[in-house]
Amino acid sequence: MKPILVYIPTPDEHDAEMIGAALIKKKLAFCTNIIPGMHSQYIWKGKFQHEKEVILIAKTFDTKYNELAKTVKKLHCYELPCIAAIPITKINEEYKQWAKKQCT
Repeated sequence: MKPILVYIPTPDEHDAEMIGAALIKKKLAFCTNIIPGMHSQYIWKGKFQHEKEVILIAKTFDTKYNELAKTVKKLHCYELPCIAAIPITKINEEYKQWAKKQCT
């Protein structure tokens, strides 16, 4: 079990809180962080988009990623949400042990 961060942009704090709470209640994440105030630019269906978003970061383990991604897809309002895993290369052992207990 390797710890990872999962980066999930959402349209607003309500959606970020709803998805984050579901992930924790299902033991698919041991902690979530909600970061408001992001501005995103991208092309979607041939049109330039500039949107305000809220970032949800789910702290979890690589073994939980597939089920976490399925849950996010079910709950997320975006047609194609970003659900990007970022490996954690170092973490203090006490915190990691606490985290494992939260996800089992």
